[in-house]
Amino acid sequence: MTNKESARIGLRRAKVILEEARGLYSREAWNLVVRRCQEAVELALKSALMWAGIQPPRSHDVGPALRDNADKFPRQFAEAISKLASISRSLRAERELSFYGDEESGVPPEMLYDREDADEALEKAGFVLERCEKLIEE
Repeated sequence: MTNKESARIGLRRAKVILEEARGLYSREAWNLVVRRCQEAVELALKSALMWAGIQPPRSHDVGPALRDNADKFPRQFAEAISKLASISRSLRAERELSFYGDEESGVPPEMLYDREDADEALEKAGFVLERCEKLIEE
């Protein structure tokens, strides 16, 4: 399997996960929307790295790898890397909280997130997937 094929498969997975997030939104499961958006972003950005022939890091935030390899991407994608990396970092910070809650204080994840958080996560994930789709499928 080539890097380009692996990238396409990863992007398809990311799209499925984003659709799951949208379904969770309609059920007002705000924390799970945030979690699934993080997963979609991670997969999409790892797919972009694969597309460029770069082995994705085994971490949830791939922003540093994108920044380090910006010269391996077409100009339009490379110009968005700063924002893509920022989104990756911000959603990565929510990964555990959105699923497990604040274990230190005992607050469950359902109490930590609201519609605005879900809207923001969906907007960020949509931006990332749009950029990755342009890169990988064109």
